[in-house]
Amino acid sequence: MTGGKVRKGVRFQLMEWEADPPSLAARYSEAGADEITFLDITASSDARDILIDVVKRTAEQVFIPFCVGGGIRTVKDIRALLLAGADKISINTAAVETPDLINESSRVFGAQCIVCAIDVRRRPVGKTKPKDKIVIDTKDGKCWYEVIIHGGRTATGKDAIRWGMEAEKRGAGEILLTSMDEDGVKQGYDLAITREFSERLSIPIIASGGCGNPSHIIDAFKIGKADAALAASIFHFNEYTIADVKKACRDNGIPVRM
Repeated sequence: MTGGKVRKGVRFQLMEWEADPPSLAARYSEAGADEITFLDITASSDARDILIDVVKRTAEQVFIPFCVGGGIRTVKDIRALLLAGADKISINTAAVETPDLINESSRVFGAQCIVCAIDVRRRPVGKTKPKDKIVIDTKDGKCWYEVIIHGGRTATGKDAIRWGMEAEKRGAGEILLTSMDEDGVKQGYDLAITREFSERLSIPIIASGGCGNPSHIIDAFKIGKADAALAASIFHFNEYTIADVKKACRDNGIPVRM
């Protein structure tokens, strides 16, 4: 979401397609979605606040958990969004720049509504292992994963796995893990990093970035060991329905709410 409209992107580069957030959220809620997530991906990079009015209008139309992120910098911002109707808050850039925000917000509001969003990029490793980085086997060979902030615009040098473990210790209740390499490409989630997070952390991991069909979501659960999967393109462009995805999951032994 950006500029008050839902926009879809490919590797965080926004396309021209757009939709009204409350109307789209209501449609997905009625179609059987388990949760709605709005991420204002240009709020931090543009140094502006989240659109409270959009959150209020959306909350009036959906009756499932509703998570909001983008432009959140303080506990005051989080309180305002929760009062506007959000059920969960996703923090990314501010969490990296001010890690104590995770501790404080979790203490004040409870870990159940504090989601730490982590946007990552694969970084191939040569013969020499980089210092203080956790290297894993991926489809691109051995890589470490870097945390990227400001809506995909700023590399931090931080190791994503280490940051995820720190975020959990600080009180994050969930991790929204987005692969920038796979975002919008529709070739499947980055299962290597998803599985690594799922095995190392005890809090729920939401796989994000790359879903192109129901089998990708099944893989996120079975191979990536994710607790939830976020998808956008396949629903926005009417390629599959939420019912299609849930039926495929059920048929493959994955418990879902039909």
